Amino acid sequence: MVLRKERLIVDGYNMIGSWPLLVKLKNRDEIEAARDLLLATLSNYVGYHDIETWVIFDAMFVPGISKSYDQFNLHVVFTSEGQTADSYIEEMIVDLVSPLHNVTVATSDLAEQRIVFQKGALRQSAQELFRDVQKTNAEIAHGGNDYEYNKYQRSIPWSVHQLDKLNDFYRDLIDKKSE
Repeated sequence: MVLRKERLIVDGYNMIGSWPLLVKLKNRDEIEAARDLLLATLSNYVGYHDIETWVIFDAMFVPGISKSYDQFNLHVVFTSEGQTADSYIEEMIVDLVSPLHNVTVATSDLAEQRIVFQKGALRQSAQELFRDVQKTNAEIAHGGNDYEYNKYQRSIPWSVHQLDKLNDFYRDLIDKKSE
């Protein structure tokens, strides 16, 4: 069985317009803070799940800037002025979809979801990604608590059933030895 590497492409401003805390920041004209929080939040999520991720921001809020860089284990792209995140994502998919990769595009734009699906990518709405991120954060927090609780307990590689069989075998040996 061949495991396919996961790849995620995120329409950044689409998430900012959908995720509750990011919407609040955007409404207070703190778009840079919203972008930074989105990147930090996604970084935890993709790091936990080992997903190669691109976050695409179009020139809507940053006219004239066209750049890409890696930050927080994410590929961050600001499209050139006049190019939408949707058109950039559509171009990317052609190169990223392959038999070795599952590509998912996170956007709530229904037209964009149809296009990326036709090009071989999976689609995920902003709210679906938000729920997945929240679930992952809970798993991380819960896992940390389990680790603290279990770190002093000795790890036993056998199941209860196997331990019962070993105990029975031990008793049989003791009984035979005492005969």
